[in-house]
Amino acid sequence: MSQPARDNPFDLTGRTALVTGSSRGIGLALAKGLLQAGARVVIHGRDSARATSTAAQLAEETGGDAMISTFDITSLGAVDGGIAEIEAAWGTPDILVNNAGIQRRAPFLEFTIDDWNDLVATNLTSAFLVSQRVARGMVERGSGKIINIGSVQSQLARPSIAPYSATKGGIVMLTKGLCADLGPKGVQVNSLAPGYFATELTSALVENPEFTQWVKTRTPAGRWGNVEDLVGGLVYLASAASDFVNGQTIYIDGGMTAVV
Repeated sequence: MSQPARDNPFDLTGRTALVTGSSRGIGLALAKGLLQAGARVVIHGRDSARATSTAAQLAEETGGDAMISTFDITSLGAVDGGIAEIEAAWGTPDILVNNAGIQRRAPFLEFTIDDWNDLVATNLTSAFLVSQRVARGMVERGSGKIINIGSVQSQLARPSIAPYSATKGGIVMLTKGLCADLGPKGVQVNSLAPGYFATELTSALVENPEFTQWVKTRTPAGRWGNVEDLVGGLVYLASAASDFVNGQTIYIDGGMTAVV
């Protein structure tokens, strides 16, 4: 059964969202944006105390409903159990945002297999596992929105992060593949691909004058992205406004991927 029509196609009132890796950084901003648009949101992270603190903070700031979940996104059993708990409390999420991810940096010839495996498990396998589990309920209901978080590295490469780029390129093709499988069943699957954003995880790069100058020169917008720059695109892809958009990747990068 499709979602009911509403006067404001961007309104998420009554919808439930799960944002993986949302206890800090970009995920936190995405979760806050969904709350502000009317959704109730599951705050997810590995650290229970941090997730609890984030959920309380966001509920106070937005007046919305937030609960927490701390399941391991790389484990099939943990994903099944974690989603089952969410479904028992709030039902199958209407919106899934696969945001959790990690970075590892090393010259390719020195890159360890352990770091490769960690990257693939956290950045790509997790999106497969969580999407598959949540999509079962979405398909049964006949509606749902899955938004995968890619990167400019889904399209562009830089030295020392070849495996990371491979995982983010995989996200783009996973998005297309899920569109092919789930689109006929009422589920839209799209991707947001951020450029260079200033967060606590990139603070060392932001504070590096040479790197910041490179970002400003390479980006037509002439600046680092702010996490709030991602919210509009997310709400669009999570809402009825994008019901005929499927399998697409939207680069929110200040124009970086559009120029040479």
